[in-house]
Amino acid sequence: MNEDGQVIALAGLFQAARLVVDLAHEGRCDTTAMESSLQSVLRIDASTPLAVFGGLEGVRLGLAVFGDAVEGKGTEASVTRITATVMHLERKLMRDPQMLEAVRNGIESVARDLGRGALESEALAERLGALYGDTLSTLKPRVIVQGNGLQLSQPMVVARIRAALLAAVRAAVLWRQMGGSQLRMMFQRGSLSRRAREMLATIA
Repeated sequence: MNEDGQVIALAGLFQAARLVVDLAHEGRCDTTAMESSLQSVLRIDASTPLAVFGGLEGVRLGLAVFGDAVEGKGTEASVTRITATVMHLERKLMRDPQMLEAVRNGIESVARDLGRGALESEALAERLGALYGDTLSTLKPRVIVQGNGLQLSQPMVVARIRAALLAAVRAAVLWRQMGGSQLRMMFQRGSLSRRAREMLATIA
C-alpha cells in the first residue's frame, strides 16, 4: 500500500475541487495551484505521484484543503460533494474503454500542441475544458457546479471550471492506481489526513 501516493492523489483531487468552487463563486482561484493541476492532466505517464504534480509544492493547497475537510475546519460541503461525485465518475470512466481512449487521445493531442509552444496557459485551460465538455461531461453522474450566476455565464470561467474537473478526475485515477478505495476513504481518513498535515509541514 502506498499511503504517501494516496495522500498526494487525494490532495490533487481536493485541490481541483477547491479550484472549481472558487471559480464558480468568484471567477478566480489560486493561479499556482491551477497551473499545477492543469499540468497534472498532461502527465498521464508520470513515473511517481509526486512527478504528476511536479513535487509536493504542486499540491500545497490540496494538502491543506483535504486536511481541513477531514477535520471539519471550514471546508465548504460543495468541495467534498464534488470530490465524491468525481470518484463515482472515475469509476464509470474506467468501465468505458471507448471513452477512456477518447480522453487519453485528447490529452495527448493537447500535450503535443503545448510541447510545440502552440498553447498559452489560457488556451490550455480552454482546450482541457473543451475536452471535458466533449467527453466526461456526457457521463453520469454529472458533476453539478453551483455558484455565482454572473461567473457561470462567462465562457472562460466555465472552461477553467471544466479543466479543473478534468484535473480532479485525473487525481481520482491516480488515487485508484495507488490502491485507494471507498473503504479506505471511509475508515482511514484520519490516518490519511494526518499524513497530509505532515507533508504540508515540510513545505509550509
